[in-house]
Amino acid sequence: MGIMANTVSIYQYRVIGEIPPDIETWAGECLRKNAFTGIEATPDEEALGWVNLDDHLDSAFENPNTFLRGDYLFFTLRRDRRRVPGPFLKNMLTQECRRWLEHHPNFARVPSKRKAEIRDNLHVSLLPRTLPVPSTVDLVWNTASGVVTVAATNTKTLDLVEEEFRQSFAGLLLSPIHPMERARMLIPEALGPALTRADQAPSADVLLQIKKNRWVGWDFLLWLMYQTSVSGSRYAVTRPGPLEQGASFLAYVHEGLKLAHEQENGIRKSHIIGAQEDFVEARKALQTGKNVEEGIIFFELDDRSWSLNLKGHLFAFGSYKCPPVRLEKDSADDEALEREAAFFERMALLEGGLQLFDSLFAAFLAERLGGAWEEKYRAIRKWTEA
Repeated sequence: MGIMANTVSIYQYRVIGEIPPDIETWAGECLRKNAFTGIEATPDEEALGWVNLDDHLDSAFENPNTFLRGDYLFFTLRRDRRRVPGPFLKNMLTQECRRWLEHHPNFARVPSKRKAEIRDNLHVSLLPRTLPVPSTVDLVWNTASGVVTVAATNTKTLDLVEEEFRQSFAGLLLSPIHPMERARMLIPEALGPALTRADQAPSADVLLQIKKNRWVGWDFLLWLMYQTSVSGSRYAVTRPGPLEQGASFLAYVHEGLKLAHEQENGIRKSHIIGAQEDFVEARKALQTGKNVEEGIIFFELDDRSWSLNLKGHLFAFGSYKCPPVRLEKDSADDEALEREAAFFERMALLEGGLQLFDSLFAAFLAERLGGAWEEKYRAIRKWTEA
């Protein structure tokens, strides 16, 4: 699903590097140089490049309104690939091998080298006759905050986005906002030393930061389960964003729980389906040494609600559902203005939900890195073993 859909899976990055002052001209040039070019009339196997987020057939980027609105740059990475269906290629190869043996009766079977040549020739001849299949992933870059939101959580897709972004915007890199990075962005200066002591990675390498600090996601989801079970689940908006700071909201987790424990002979997993009122199944799983790796977090503010499936080791937000965009449509409305209004409302809703998440995560960090965590953790363990 695209970034404009009410439900979308997303991952976020910080942009590392300096952006030129004339963003409009610079971004347009970067996008045009790396724009998507179709392969329908060519024998090419793959095409990759940027297209308009609102129109995946448009890759001109001549009009700034197609990629820049306020502080937001927005565009879509399109990838078209041709694939010869495996079963069809296999059948064709069998036929060609039979023909070859008919012309070479002294052979009982086709030599492996010759068979590979036949297969390669078939693939080359069949490829131009297949239609390219497009796939797209949307990006929205808030240049004010320096955060890029990507409408994908698949690792291979994210790797592709990172590389294409690096090649397109010279001097800039996408740095993943993994759990420890998000914690660094949210904590007050006073908690900095405590977070540094808690960092279990030997260096700032992103992969090590993710691998060695999985405790962040584990402890956060465990804490939230406990809070959901024993507290009123009410918190205050403490982070900047479109929602009013100080507003009270509900946050809780009780669905989509996934727990796991790594052992020498493999990983033991527990998937708990359905809403949990007292977390009996989850607590039994925790007693066996498993950690909470995923869970669906719900947010409620006034009459609006958000939900997301948190992937704890990456802080990727799967199936992130926001309130629907509601715009009054009139036949006299200008389509471009209507699209722009929908975009800004969608961004406010998307960022508002993340504002709630960050406020919740900041509340956890204040406890986790504060002096009272040992006492709180004892209470959590007692609840777990009850």
